[in-house]
Amino acid sequence: MASARTEARHEQAEGLDERSPVEVLKVLSSAQRQAAGAVDAAIEDIAEAAKLAADALRSGGRLVYVGAGSSGLMAMADALELPGTYGIARDRIVILLAGGAASLEDLAGGYEDDEALALADAEKAGLGKGDCVICVTASGTTPYAIAIADHAREHDAKVIALANNPGAPLFAYADISILLQTPPEVISGSTRMGAGTAQKIAFNMFSTLVGIQLGHVHDGYMVNLKADNIKLKDRAARIVAGIAGVDVETAGLLLEQSEGSVKVAVLIAAGAKDKAAADAALNHSGQSLRRALKTFQ
Repeated sequence: MASARTEARHEQAEGLDERSPVEVLKVLSSAQRQAAGAVDAAIEDIAEAAKLAADALRSGGRLVYVGAGSSGLMAMADALELPGTYGIARDRIVILLAGGAASLEDLAGGYEDDEALALADAEKAGLGKGDCVICVTASGTTPYAIAIADHAREHDAKVIALANNPGAPLFAYADISILLQTPPEVISGSTRMGAGTAQKIAFNMFSTLVGIQLGHVHDGYMVNLKADNIKLKDRAARIVAGIAGVDVETAGLLLEQSEGSVKVAVLIAAGAKDKAAADAALNHSGQSLRRALKTFQ
């Protein structure tokens, strides 16, 4: 069975409940590190998935995150960060969590088995050509995720599948499959632990690479962030100062001219006449600040 690995018993599980708290935590810590290491074997597939997602967003499509239970929460956490971190429009990111808002209060298991619910959610979201749908399930057998992956393929969307078991049935519906072959859980079947840790790392890597490929990262700076609070406005000013080589006060004035856009502020500092000229350079460069800067050098 595809679910055998995530349901298997961990080698150090016997007598776990009789050990000291410190001994238990050492076992748990070691298991988390082993799970994290499983991501390395999937790097090439994550890279391909990020390209597929970036191409979809660049072409006007949407990135759709799909999941149930704790895997769905990992997907949702990644999706919610994208608009703020990389300035991706909220309507370009869709989250299909089995059970919807109800699952945020009670993560009941029944939702993940409901194929009718999955199809209703998929149809309501209008999945279709141009969209990139990423479905995640630790077991790789979750009916909700599989039903949406199948629907997405039938409607010409691209599908990325992420699971923790070799031979996961979900992979049969995917354009790109990401296998995170984590070891058995210390608490057998509790995939919010090792499997969830690996999923979180993979999602972090995936979405960061998407942001980079869309031109929203420059020398490690998030140059397309949405600065909508005091902390982020200060960060934006420090980013402009760091790239443009100006003081923070001047960076703040440049951000006022750019209506809060870090990229535009940097380009104005580099010689762009105004926001319109900076925007034109960015559009010509495919939103790459590095390439746009060459226009004014």
